[in-house]
Formats: sequence, C-alpha cells, structure tokens
Amino acid sequence: MNRRKIGLILFWVGVIWAVIGGVVGGASASSVMNSLTMAELNQTVWAMDGVLFPLYGLSPILGALIAGIGVLLYSGAKGLTVWVFGIGVVLAVVLAVMVTEMGYFPPLFGIGGALILLFFFGIFWLWAKERMALNGASTSAVDLKLFGYVFMLIAAWFTCGIGSQPFLKSFENESPGNPMTVMIFLVLGWFFLFLSHFISRKQQALKGSIRRY
Repeated sequence: MNRRKIGLILFWVGVIWAVIGGVVGGASASSVMNSLTMAELNQTVWAMDGVLFPLYGLSPILGALIAGIGVLLYSGAKGLTVWVFGIGVVLAVVLAVMVTEMGYFPPLFGIGGALILLFFFGIFWLWAKERMALNGASTSAVDLKLFGYVFMLIAAWFTCGIGSQPFLKSFENESPGNPMTVMIFLVLGWFFLFLSHFISRKQQALKGSIRRY
C-alpha cells in the first residue's frame, strides 16, 4: 500500500473519530451533564474518571492529529514534515496541559492575548501584500480569508472574556457569559476559511483545464 492510500485511510479514520467523539459523543454527554449533578454524573458511563469521558474529550484533538498526518501523507509531504507535525502537535497539547495545571496566571493570559493581536495584524499586513501581488487575478478566495480572520479574532476576544471571568474577583458572583456568542463567530470564521480554500481549489482546477487546452 502506497503513502497516498495510507494517508487517505488515516484522514478518514481521523474524521470519523472526531465526528463520532466530538459530535455524537458530545451530544450524548452534554444532555447527561445538563440534567445531572457531578455526583450523579460519576455514576453513569460518562463518569469523569471513566474511560468514555476522556475518549470524548480527546476525540477532536486525536482526530485532527490523525487526519493531519493523513493529509500530509496523501499530499506527498516529506517524512520529516510528517514527524515534525505529529510530534509538534503532541508536545503543544502536553505543554498546554502542564501550564494549565499550574493554575490561572493573569500576566501570562494577558501576554497571550497581546500576542494574538500582534499575530492578527501581522497576518493583515501580509494578507495585503499577498492580495496586491495577484496582479489582476481573481481575489475572491483571498478576500474570503479576511472575513475568516476577523471572525476568528472576534471569537478569541469573547473567549478571553468568558474564560477569564470566573477568575476575576469583580465577577466572582456572576455567571460566565453565554458561549453561544463564541460559537457563532467560530462557525463564521471556519466557514469563510473553508470557502476560501474551496474557491481557491476551483480556480486552480480551472487554470489547469485552460492550460491543457
């Protein structure tokens, strides 16, 4: 079996794992968690120290990791690239868990937010240079990326607010903000980024057809 076939299999394994665990498992787990106390929850198959809950919690992460390795193999990436991707993602997740185990640290949280803003406006600047270099070619795919970037930043901003609120003394007796706001902007951000890649691929396919003629 060649690398492309192995990559395609891994991609679909990752997709199925993430969808079943994240969507199907998430729907089942959330319905249970919405009606039971923690003590009652721990008496069900969704007990926090059981097997099913960690599998559900890790499913999108492991699904994305496996699918990512799959698409790298399918697209002909070098072996070193595949290894760097796999090890890099695992190390990032482990490091993030280790940092969160240390507790909430406001300065680090603030530094993270500042870095997000710097990276965001850096992307804006590079995006403008990329768009200007198109020289009359279709810019629809590139323009859609701008929508995606902006919506993802808005989602990050609301996430910061909701995530930090439980740790702020002024809001200690207040309920956290509604996460539906975050979900709306995340969906919009991912949708426009997906649409950008979809249109870009269609444009490349059209150019390839024109060249053959």
